[in-house]
Amino acid sequence: MTDPPTAPRRRGAARTADLLRVTLDLAVETGYGSLTMEAVARKAGVGKHTIYRRWPSKPVLIMDALGHVWISDLNYRDTGDLRADLREQFLRSSTALAEPPIGPVYRAAIAEAQADPSLRDALHQRFLATVEERTLDRITRAQRAGELTTDTDLTFPAEVLCGALYYRHLLSTRPIGAAEVDALLDMFLAAYGTQHPGPGPGYGSR
Repeated sequence: MTDPPTAPRRRGAARTADLLRVTLDLAVETGYGSLTMEAVARKAGVGKHTIYRRWPSKPVLIMDALGHVWISDLNYRDTGDLRADLREQFLRSSTALAEPPIGPVYRAAIAEAQADPSLRDALHQRFLATVEERTLDRITRAQRAGELTTDTDLTFPAEVLCGALYYRHLLSTRPIGAAEVDALLDMFLAAYGTQHPGPGPGYGSR
């Protein structure tokens, strides 16, 4: 049995959560480009060393701040119904991407990452890799359960599933809702599913 966390560890976890919350609030307020570690320390009422002891750089800090509020939205349930589980998670993530604080901060971080290798690395290691791994894990379990064809490496299909959603949010002015998610899942299951049910409930509606 795992020992319960000690009081100092609980206080440390609470302090970390507070700092991540302040970081995200400040990023929404000032934009990623204007965010500094010093400003986070100032707003949080702590010394700079408190920030740097936990996070070596701004890219790592902002990715952890995003992950802190978003990580539960990246989880997939496993009800035995792959389509329903993917649909639920995609709609949940789409809502998060469309609203503050996640939406504007994530879009700004993506833009800055094109010219900042350290941010690009942090973005992949601390966020995108998690998205891809959890999606691949869920569809691989469905493959083992016989819901998807067994003769396919699902690594690239997992990237396509995630990429379609993030493309729409980052590079298009068109919203993504139930109809778009259903159309995406229809295409995925038509290509890789072992059964071919009719279109999803939102298919074709706008």
